[in-house]
Amino acid sequence: MNDRTAQLEATLTLGPVVPVVVIENAADAVPLARALVAGGAPAIEVTLRTPAALDAIRAIAAEVEGAHVGAGTVLNPADLDKAIRAGATFIVSPGSTPALLDAAEEQLVPLLPGAASASEAMILLERGYVLQKFFPAEAAGGASMLRSLGGPLPGIRFCPTGGVSTKNARDYLSLPNVICVGGSWLTPRDLVAAGDWNAIEQLAREAAALR
Repeated sequence: MNDRTAQLEATLTLGPVVPVVVIENAADAVPLARALVAGGAPAIEVTLRTPAALDAIRAIAAEVEGAHVGAGTVLNPADLDKAIRAGATFIVSPGSTPALLDAAEEQLVPLLPGAASASEAMILLERGYVLQKFFPAEAAGGASMLRSLGGPLPGIRFCPTGGVSTKNARDYLSLPNVICVGGSWLTPRDLVAAGDWNAIEQLAREAAALR
């Protein structure tokens, strides 16, 4: 296991659920992250889907003790560079391209690349990625698909994301080839907009107890 893989494994095993967060207002980033950390979900994926995302990563990295902030929806080398400069300690992509993988191999910050099929997982495994995101999890076959992949691809562990919720998270977490799950249900838009950090902390506590 190389250093990047070990670093990523340490992050993904901090809790059973990695919150997948969309932040519209950078001012929400610090109190939101503090609530997640207090609830036991310290590995936080901030998706690069909004103009506020990089500022949010920067603020969490600088101000939230105990947070392990990552960047999600990283699509290309430019996204990768911006996320790392903002302070992301891990990178998540929905899929992979040769350009992105080449750029990631030049960085010390680990990448969790996405795969949705056996072929994609095998291509990533050839490049040394034994930790992969399974995305979009439910649409790509759900827990039964991952169970099937476990036989021929026992060396890969997945973080399924996409359609994962409190209703099916345990189905995934019970599989030996699942290291954790990614979920957006810990930070619903209405609670974030209302600044209800206590409710988000409680959702994080419930998620932390899933395994």
